[in-house]
Amino acid sequence: MNEALLDDLLRRAAAHQRLAVERALADLAVTPTQHAVLKSIVETPGLSNADIARLEQLTPQTTSLVIVNLERKGAVTRRAHERHGRIRRAEATALGAALLADCRDRLRGYLRRQRAALPADGGGRIEAWLARLAETRV
Repeated sequence: MNEALLDDLLRRAAAHQRLAVERALADLAVTPTQHAVLKSIVETPGLSNADIARLEQLTPQTTSLVIVNLERKGAVTRRAHERHGRIRRAEATALGAALLADCRDRLRGYLRRQRAALPADGGGRIEAWLARLAETRV
């Protein structure tokens, strides 16, 4: 496979995945980026904006906006860092944890279909390759 084809396939797959997630979460008024940030906060309470930006590969400005919007929904609270007053740590509220559970329920069918589409003889290798790709710093 040539590089141009791989680039095109990755771009199209990412666009397809994003659109599917947008549609699945639309009635919850949660964007794919909000879902990703909320998932990180639920799974690792106490993250700073900078931590989340690095983890989700977002700009600091985007991260701040997403967290403010999650706060407005009542899904997230932030508290001052114990030693560094300017750093604020994000934590999910009970509403945020419930919202993430609703998001996961909405995405379950889509993710099941994608997993079922993986080839039986190479699905594990594809998942491992995607995991390595996702962890690569740009």
